[in-house]
Amino acid sequence: MFNLRIADLTTKEMVRRLKQHGLLWRVGPFVVRLSTKAPDFAATFHLLYEKHRLVEEPFEDIADFNLELVRGSGLRRWWRPKVFMAMDGLTPLSPFPLDHAFPLFEWGFNYGIATRANQYLILHTAVVARGERALLLPGIPGSGKSTLCAALVLKGWRLLSDEFALIRPASGAIVPLPRSIALKNESIDIIRAFDSKAVLGPVFPKTRKGSVAHLRPTDDSMQAEDQMAWPAWVVSPQFCSGVQTSLDPLPKDHGFLRLASNAFNYELQGSRGFQAVAQITRSCPFFDLKFGNLDEAVTLLETLIL
Repeated sequence: MFNLRIADLTTKEMVRRLKQHGLLWRVGPFVVRLSTKAPDFAATFHLLYEKHRLVEEPFEDIADFNLELVRGSGLRRWWRPKVFMAMDGLTPLSPFPLDHAFPLFEWGFNYGIATRANQYLILHTAVVARGERALLLPGIPGSGKSTLCAALVLKGWRLLSDEFALIRPASGAIVPLPRSIALKNESIDIIRAFDSKAVLGPVFPKTRKGSVAHLRPTDDSMQAEDQMAWPAWVVSPQFCSGVQTSLDPLPKDHGFLRLASNAFNYELQGSRGFQAVAQITRSCPFFDLKFGNLDEAVTLLETLIL
């Protein structure tokens, strides 16, 4: 049922599915049904999600998320047209301009995972891995988390997620959720210069976070999309222009609090959440990474796996 990839569809066939009954596809542990008639969306989606697997019969009526990008009606259909994101019939987010349908899809899907996937402890962190050892990169907005995550992936680390660590509370395993990495403002040109082979989608200017573009997951990351990983290191990055790159140990009690405060559903998980974070704290060293040079930061993090 998962033999075909989105790349196996012609753009015409994908547009037909998006418009008629919805495109059913798999990303990480989730099956998603996506519908839209928004112009230009299909081409960007095809480029950035081409390696993801389609879901075919006899499972075509099963989905974890039913997402629809709906064009505004009435006057908003023609004057400054808008697009809404519906999730199982509800519209939890404010509308975006029609030509920003793709970033609305990305942020809306993130919202759905963060609020619904409570079978996992959900940490707000980028996650990359070498083999089965995962590096968690929790960081506040503006810390350089996504830029660093993108650079590591382009240097051979496999992408589990730029946004979430989906942790199975019983085992502590991290379930991969490889999707496009959202890059903002100066980070877009930084990653283009970092690796000329990086595949980025179009730049969407003047979003609520500035200009945004998305980096496609590497082929290696998608080939290992079913390979779980276990936390091995936790590094909190902070980009500071002109600072000397440094990687400093962080006390474990501080690390525990930092992870717990970065969880979307720590309180909801109760004792399971506490035990899951405690297990990561026992098994992982914690570090603070300050960097002003991306190449130096990547090189320094490579020393962790030696």
